Amino acid sequence: MATYIPSTPKNPFYNFRQEWFSNVVPDLLSGIVVALALIPEAIAFSIIAGVDPKVGLYASFIISVVTSFIGGRPAMISAATGAMALLMKPLIAQYGAEAGLQYLLAASILCGVFQFLFGVLKLGRYMRYVPRSVMIGFVNALAYLIFTAQFPEFREAFSANQTLFIPLVLIGLGIIYGLPRITKTIPSPLVAIVAITGGWYFFQGDGGLFMGGLRQVGDMGALPDSLPNFFIPNVPFNLETLKIIIPFSLALSLVGLIESLLTAQIVDDMTDTSSNKNKEMRGQGIANMVTGFFGGMAGCAMIGQSVINVGSGGRTRLSTFSAGVFLLAFLLILGDFVSMIPMAALVAVMIMVALNTFDWSSIKGMRIQPPSETIVMLVTMFTVILTHNLAYGVFAGVGLACFFFTRKVAKWSHVESTLDPDGKTRTYNVKGQLYFVSTEDFINSFDTSEQLEHVNIDLTQSQLWDATAVAAIDKVVLRFRKNHIPVSVTGMNELSQWIHDRLAIHNDPNASLGLH
Repeated sequence: MATYIPSTPKNPFYNFRQEWFSNVVPDLLSGIVVALALIPEAIAFSIIAGVDPKVGLYASFIISVVTSFIGGRPAMISAATGAMALLMKPLIAQYGAEAGLQYLLAASILCGVFQFLFGVLKLGRYMRYVPRSVMIGFVNALAYLIFTAQFPEFREAFSANQTLFIPLVLIGLGIIYGLPRITKTIPSPLVAIVAITGGWYFFQGDGGLFMGGLRQVGDMGALPDSLPNFFIPNVPFNLETLKIIIPFSLALSLVGLIESLLTAQIVDDMTDTSSNKNKEMRGQGIANMVTGFFGGMAGCAMIGQSVINVGSGGRTRLSTFSAGVFLLAFLLILGDFVSMIPMAALVAVMIMVALNTFDWSSIKGMRIQPPSETIVMLVTMFTVILTHNLAYGVFAGVGLACFFFTRKVAKWSHVESTLDPDGKTRTYNVKGQLYFVSTEDFINSFDTSEQLEHVNIDLTQSQLWDATAVAAIDKVVLRFRKNHIPVSVTGMNELSQWIHDRLAIHNDPNASLGLH
């Protein structure tokens, strides 16, 4: 199977071919699967936000197509998402369906502006500060949310006496996991959707062979029957409007970028290729600006659909483009047939996505990795699950990881002392990183009451990092001087010396600390 090769500027034509046409058949087939999976999700996310299903469906089409051209991660799927829909819900609830929609579209456009600016400022490089344990927690939480999102379909099946719903889901899972053992030419999720749909209507017939109908895609809402039209959101162009939409736009932009960049990293790992994170940020921004002008809500990368795409063979920009195009084609040309697809088929696909998304090795890793890594992963996971907000989970995980890291580094910082044979001079050798976490133990390591003629604080094996470290050194020196013990501080490297020179109280000529 062909794989995407990162672009090299030396041969633009070769790069274009590799990014678009190096994997044509698998890309087109995976695009069909993704398009079918996008339809019920886009409708569901529209309902969550409180808007017409067309808003989510148009957004999914536009964002997929736009990011396929200008995004930084080939084969990643971006569309309307649940995380973004949850943030939009209060706006619609506060201003009503009609006026709220106009504010939502304006907020989507401004969200895109923020994201584009973040990309221009190259903030994507800060993704390196997200630890792997946070990413695993994020992935596992999304797998759980994707899986539990199918529960309403099971409840609907039981309440409506859909006796064949569970058997059809099991048949779909059997096809999805069994077919690849025979052939991988056609994506097994696509075969499952076609087989279940065809089989259901063939055996049901006009006479209704089976008791109880099956819930279908069309039951989730009316599907679009025309292309989206360009228009400017009908909102007042004044400061009051900005006050209303800026909080929503900023929240949407941050959540959208976090989810997109984390998903891009996951696709990078799945395909063993690299992506341009800053380009992806700019692409997401432009896509959200465009979708806002065409009646669609803001969106971002989708972990589930991206996994479906890559798992079905998608590797290049063509797979992302075809997903958007097939989505619209299914709605406009085959809308009647798409609306007839039993939800049991799509539930089987989404269960497969959840099972494939979950990092099962993380369970085994909990027994062998440091407890701090496990705690960070679990906190990230449960924060996302409980709040349904990716940003909260990532911030909680990164914050906790930073806490454990600083605590771990501080443990390796210590002070050793030696007394000269004459018993008059003591040398304190400071080892490790000296910063706000380690300064308390550092200060307590000195006996400033000892009767000495001279003290030397040797920082050769230490590094100063902040004002707290500088203040700690000054505090120790002043304590010795208060007891009339001369002190010298030696061994600072260039960076430590620079930090100390800028922040130390010895800049006061009346408080020289005797640095050498």
